[in-house]
Amino acid sequence: MEPDRLVVVSDRDPVATALRERWGVPPATGEFVEGVPVRRLSEGALLVGRPGPHIHDERFDLRLPPVWAGRRLTVIFPSIHRSERNVECLTVHPLGNPGPSAEVGGRPRTFTPTDPLLMTGMLRTLAERGPAVGWPATFEATHHGPELGRPAFFVEIGYGTRRGPPDAAVRLLAETVPFVRPSPGDRVAVGAGGGHYMPHFTELAIRRRWSFGHLLSRHALAELDRVSARAAWDGTPGAEGVLFARAEDAESSVWDGVGPRLRDGDAPRRSGAEAPTSASRPASGT
Repeated sequence: MEPDRLVVVSDRDPVATALRERWGVPPATGEFVEGVPVRRLSEGALLVGRPGPHIHDERFDLRLPPVWAGRRLTVIFPSIHRSERNVECLTVHPLGNPGPSAEVGGRPRTFTPTDPLLMTGMLRTLAERGPAVGWPATFEATHHGPELGRPAFFVEIGYGTRRGPPDAAVRLLAETVPFVRPSPGDRVAVGAGGGHYMPHFTELAIRRRWSFGHLLSRHALAELDRVSARAAWDGTPGAEGVLFARAEDAESSVWDGVGPRLRDGDAPRRSGAEAPTSASRPASGT
């Protein structure tokens, strides 16, 4: 099986380092990224370490071995999740900056490509397994870098005021990130509107056959221009249209001509799927 993902662990990130310790030293592939050996984490996943913080590892993909130029690999960044209210949760989100600032990596009004089917598959697996260890799972809006030319997303543990990521949450990511599969048969959309944690689109992904690429919060929509709306669309491969959290989120004209406007019920329900309760959702974060 050809690997379809590259897991990048930063030695500055407590979640990434905890995962690396749990994974141990997988076999080397014989390839290197700036002198660091690439390792085979699973049949479908490669692993490499990086010396700096994830959010500022700009165009990391340009440092990959030249022989990978034609290989499809989605980059996954395991990371700590920080929030204003120190919420304990699991999050998944795409990369990019919808607005004119880029305070936490990337460039203004620039979107990294997404992998909607794999990212949504990650969310569903965490949502299904998370409650057993006391950790709700949720999407987050597109809101920071780094900028990459390959599909990428973050998967995070928010552990509030604890001294480090709990073993149960680390174990869950360790068992999920290398093995989770894309969600076949889903319709793909850009999500627009709602809060930072995308409660509407999290529920849709769990209840229905929707996979999401870029997710733009209501706050981001206030600063979004037509060029950025098009960039979010272009960064969501396979997108069939745009879904809006509320009717008022669809009022902006920046989406006119970008993609069809879809309805929640345009994708069938997932068999046996249940949505997370609103009480389990985080309230704010990064």
